[in-house]
Amino acid sequence: MATVVVREYDPEKDRVKVDAVERECEVGPSGELSLYTDHMGDPICRVRNCPAFLMLVAEMGEEKEIVGMIRGCIKTVTCGKRLCRNSKNIINSNNAKASTTNNNNANASSLDSRIPTKQVPVYTKVGYILGLRVPSTHRRMGIASKLVERMEEWVRESGGEYCYMATENDNVASVKLFTAKCGYSKFRTPSILVNPVFAHHLRVPRRVAVLKLCPRDAELLYRLRFSTSEFFPRDIDAVLNNKLTLGTFLAVPRGESGGGGGDRPWGGVAEFLADPPESWAVVSVWNLRDVYKLEVRGASAAKRALARASRAVDRALPWLGLPSFPELFRPFGAHFLYGLGGEGPRAGEMVRALCAHAHNLAKDHGCDVVATEVASREPLRPAIPHWKRLSCDEDLWCIKRLGEDYSDGSVGDWTKSPPGLSIFVDPREV
Repeated sequence: MATVVVREYDPEKDRVKVDAVERECEVGPSGELSLYTDHMGDPICRVRNCPAFLMLVAEMGEEKEIVGMIRGCIKTVTCGKRLCRNSKNIINSNNAKASTTNNNNANASSLDSRIPTKQVPVYTKVGYILGLRVPSTHRRMGIASKLVERMEEWVRESGGEYCYMATENDNVASVKLFTAKCGYSKFRTPSILVNPVFAHHLRVPRRVAVLKLCPRDAELLYRLRFSTSEFFPRDIDAVLNNKLTLGTFLAVPRGESGGGGGDRPWGGVAEFLADPPESWAVVSVWNLRDVYKLEVRGASAAKRALARASRAVDRALPWLGLPSFPELFRPFGAHFLYGLGGEGPRAGEMVRALCAHAHNLAKDHGCDVVATEVASREPLRPAIPHWKRLSCDEDLWCIKRLGEDYSDGSVGDWTKSPPGLSIFVDPREV
């Protein structure tokens, strides 16, 4: 067998060959539905916005045929939480970034007595593996294992303590590769929830006020309320200030008190947390449409006709409010909702209002679906509108500890920890 060489991706000479491998791997046999990802000329687009990223290719023979590729990124995320010993420094313990102004830090510190817990996040550096591709003609030759091993080496050399990956729960080949051959263990089973963008706008309830937060206020809110969620990115400020984040939106009952409860001027997150309404919810929107596009291939003519018909009826009679199947049989864009959370007895209602607002934003941007990913035990999951036929009830995340010479600290071995109620999915690696 010819020698397989694994090296770093070269955009100048590899792009066309990589695109051909992507097409071969993602497009299934004739007559079967398959999802094709159009990277729009940038094979590393899915990790380009991460703090550190790498793409590797495997080539074989004198022709240097590309027979596989893999992508990865490294980031620092929350892996657990501990009690804060000095409550006066809770903002520092939460690793607030320099982008948060001194005034906001002072305001947030004064809120310490009102924070429901004195727990702060425990961070670790992790690698994330995605986009592993090996054509069917070159499988069972150890190529995938070599690519994974080289990516793990890069993560380990960069100080990463763990490495994880995501795959469909029913992808037997992928699960077997990582768990049986590469030493990964099944870790979390989040749900991918996808909702179509209809041809008509959705109504946001009048009794709910939707406010757009500036990145600084959004960062403060996330750090104070959600930084102890698993996989919360330490550099959340970089995510919120990225041009692909279209905004962070806060929903509150109209007319209630609490830092801008709909009828009074917004006084900022400090005022909001000092006197919050009984119920509220928050979400941020990431524009995947400008990163890559998707396309469902292999659909029958009848399915295409049915989708076009439902869309036509929706456009002609928008006042009926009838749901229409999105045009997924051509390249389409998506918006991704991240950082979704909330509190209070009406939090579900606030979430539904935010999802309606996000739907309308996606429609105005020419997207066909709105997607999010949440923990399987997420309390707000039932309030997130989605179509089951487009969604995945149980995605699978597998994890591996890269070395045994790390300190267990206050968390211990993260791979053995029980799942929490919520999880923070970084939009930069969707």
